[in-house]
Amino acid sequence: MGVELGGLEAIRPSLWAATALWSLGLMWGLSPLHRHLQEGWEKQLAWDPSGALASLLSVLPFLLAAAVVVALTELSLGNSWAVSWGLIACVGGGLYELGRRDNAR
Repeated sequence: MGVELGGLEAIRPSLWAATALWSLGLMWGLSPLHRHLQEGWEKQLAWDPSGALASLLSVLPFLLAAAVVVALTELSLGNSWAVSWGLIACVGGGLYELGRRDNAR
């Protein structure tokens, strides 16, 4: 149940939810890479004192990777599994981040 654009269901809530969950899970699971990307963008964009643009730009690679993962998941397992696996990725990435921060102390 979504809007079809040229034969593709581009606006489907489950598609966007799965992409957001996968993106968050990948961002937490690869948090050192995310920090490295954000610090690199902050150095490149010295004119942005708040770092908001750098933060947004550092999320883009994870959104693109999540879109690819969601597309592959939907092709291989079906439409309903992308959200489920995205939730599992989100929980796993969050647990990794909590453990990594605990070990850093």
